[in-house]
Parts: sequence; structure tokens; C-alpha cells
Amino acid sequence: MLKSAILEKLEALPESLKVEVLHYIEFLSERYAEKKVESEPQQKKRQAGLLKGKIRMAEDFDEPLEDLKDYM
Repeated sequence: MLKSAILEKLEALPESLKVEVLHYIEFLSERYAEKKVESEPQQKKRQAGLLKGKIRMAEDFDEPLEDLKDYM
């Protein structure tokens, strides 16, 4: 739908403006290509065990909760 609408409007333009549209498309293509290369983040390799010793669970973690005694 969008492509056909663009082509329809483009066909209605005089030749000089069609050249301007082509230049603008080339400008946008170059600009987008530059941003795409710059914005690609480098993925860091994950390392296992970075949080070892930093996370601790309570001794009574698996014990039933007081709030749920009515349901047991």
C-alpha cells in the first residue's frame, strides 16, 4: 500500500523533482547505513560465577509460610 502510494506520487512529479527525490533517498540510505554500523553494540561474553558468594538464601527458605497455615 505504502509503496504503491509513493510510486503514484513519484510518477506525478516532473523529471527535475524526481532527481531530487533520488538524491534524498541516497542521502537517507547513507545516513542510515552509518548509524547502523555505529549503533551495533558489541556483545560481551558472559562469565559464569561472577555473583558467587553474593547471593544468600535463608536457612528456612523451604519451610511453609505462617500466612498459609490456614490452607494446609
